[in-house]
Parts: sequence; C-alpha cells; structure tokens
Amino acid sequence: MASSTLAKIECVEGRACVIRGDDIDTDRIIPARFMKVVTFDDMGEHLFEDARKAAKGDHPLDDEKFAGADILIVGKNFGCGSSREHAPQALMRFGFRAFVGESFAEIFAGNCASLGLVCITLDETDVENLMGAVELDPSQRVKIDLAAQSVTSRFGVMRGRIPEGSRKQLMEGTWDATSVLLEAGEDIERTAQRLPYVSGY
Repeated sequence: MASSTLAKIECVEGRACVIRGDDIDTDRIIPARFMKVVTFDDMGEHLFEDARKAAKGDHPLDDEKFAGADILIVGKNFGCGSSREHAPQALMRFGFRAFVGESFAEIFAGNCASLGLVCITLDETDVENLMGAVELDPSQRVKIDLAAQSVTSRFGVMRGRIPEGSRKQLMEGTWDATSVLLEAGEDIERTAQRLPYVSGY
C-alpha cells in the first residue's frame, strides 16, 4: 500500500484558551439545531453558541486575550453525550488543533483523531496549574509533544497521556482512514480481481 500523504503530526504549538467546567457535552459544544446542514463549513461560527449568548460577551471564546488560540484547555469528561462528529468539526473550524484536559469522552476523542486533532490528558493538578498559567498569561505558547506525551508551558513540562492507537496514527500520518483507503486504490483493484465473486471467474 502506498504511504499516506497526510500530515504527520508530531507536535502542536500555539497559544491556548481555557474553558473551565466538567462534563461539557457535545450539545453544549454545538447545539443540535445547527446540525441540519449539508457540510461542516460554517460549523465553527456556532461553537458554544448558547453558552456564549448566555454569558453576554463574558465567555472565553469571546475574550480578546484568547483570540486565535490553537489549543483548548478543558476539564474532565469533555465531549460527553451524543456521539456527533459535528462537535470536533466545530472546534476545528473555529481554529483549535489540539485539546488538553483531565479526560475526554472516548467517542469524542476518536472523532478528533480522525480529523487530525490531538487530545492529551493530564492529571487534575497539572490541568489546574496549566489553566491558571494560561489565564495569567494568555500570550504564552503551549507545546504538545506527541512523542514525549508532554505539555510544555511557562509553568513547566507536564507528562500527559495519549491513547497509543491515536498517537501512532497522528504521528505516522494515517489518521484519515478514507484518505489512506483511497491511496491504496491500485492495491484494492488488484486484490478485487483475484476474488471470484468480483472478477466473475
């Protein structure tokens, strides 16, 4: 099979944004009424729509000091609830490329990996320290190293955890199963011709 031409993701570095709170579900991330679309193109415009309206401008995503952040720092069980791909799609289209949290819902994390988005977990104390450091100095750059499974900020280096399957796919550039399958088109055709129920022999 031909090697994948997808980007190999070995690290993500950029400014970060903090959203506090545990058990933030996919309906809060992208309300269901915005899922009645053919494409995901404008999904980022409605990220945390209800929470942002309720906050009346006092939401982290509307705070100028976090504008343009690449990394989102969250709490425990982020992305729980219904298993909608729209949630990571909305986060990605808003501009986030990676997530740091105490834990992530399994299906949400899997959907992120299939989009080339990194989810890394830290211990509760490290998450709290990282949140505090970023809130104190949002201009700092945070680095996620997939090989070392670490998160580095001005607070220091913290050891994290990424599921090995996802980490391998991201680092090898095989995270998009559809693209990998399409690249193997010639091999698939050759295999199909050897199958009697396909070739007709």
